[in-house]
Amino acid sequence: MSDARSPVFPPVEIGTDVRPPTVVTPDLATMFARRARRFRELAPDHQLAPWLLFLGDLSEAQDAIQIGLPSPRLPDAGTIVRSIAGGMPVLPRTPFEVDPVVVETIERLLDRADRIAMPDPARAALQRLREVVDGKVPSLDAMAGRDPAISRGTVLEVTAASSPVMTLPGCIDAVLTDSIPVDAIAEHVFIGAALQVHFARAAALLDASRLNFIGDGVCPVCGAPPATSGIVGWGGADRTRFCTCSLCGTRWNAVRVKCLTCSSTKGIHYQSIKGLADTIKAECCDECRTFVKILAEDEDPSLEPIADDVASLGLDLLVLESGYRRAGVNLFLIGT
Repeated sequence: MSDARSPVFPPVEIGTDVRPPTVVTPDLATMFARRARRFRELAPDHQLAPWLLFLGDLSEAQDAIQIGLPSPRLPDAGTIVRSIAGGMPVLPRTPFEVDPVVVETIERLLDRADRIAMPDPARAALQRLREVVDGKVPSLDAMAGRDPAISRGTVLEVTAASSPVMTLPGCIDAVLTDSIPVDAIAEHVFIGAALQVHFARAAALLDASRLNFIGDGVCPVCGAPPATSGIVGWGGADRTRFCTCSLCGTRWNAVRVKCLTCSSTKGIHYQSIKGLADTIKAECCDECRTFVKILAEDEDPSLEPIADDVASLGLDLLVLESGYRRAGVNLFLIGT
């Protein structure tokens, strides 16, 4: 049963001296570990328990593979300054160049994921990806026509693969352009998890104080859409709203009661579902017919933007049946 009442989150009073940061870059020491823990907390007695437990293990793998990885390459200082001044993402998803650090991140994620318990179809997808990376099917080198002896020190701009054969650049491009084929979802979950690690590590190297807001539903670091938004209880930002990037994990401050897709403040209402915590709602816009979940993190600090989004899939199904389109992107909910 839906509930379209006004949100229960307490409003920020006019005149309250709240000066939230514009952008908060990810904390690599805690982000993936906390997400893994939350997936496991949500799993008991949940209809999606096997999937939540798998994602807990995958998030733990994301945390573990960071140790010893070379630092990701950032644009030069001048390019970063121009991107910030021009209101553009600093680390845009497209065009994207696959360099040795990206490949090593993917390889590490696949190796670590091989230890995770998973259904046979997921195991088969993991094996197909390993064959792609190991060169048993057309690879980065073959597609680029490069000498394999020097390719590990070069970069390759990703474009969608023209061949029906799966390629690593094609998989990466599909994730970064939100165009994942429905017949290869499992493979792209693993690629997406590796890219989350890469982009989060790159985002963490940036000076968040220099980054600017560039759009309600646009990450100022990589340009990806949000997975969810949340009302936070942080000191100095209490009861303000922050979006969470679906790719790099960066959070940015956004005005409350405003559509993250079309920026309208008209026709905004909230839906919830019976049996789901009242701290998770769908913020729906009647102007563009989209919705993004909003989490009351100030009321329940255990909420985690990615994990609780997956665990509240029933709310998505309810709102989709009402004729709204999901605007939030979650790489662990692709295909839903």
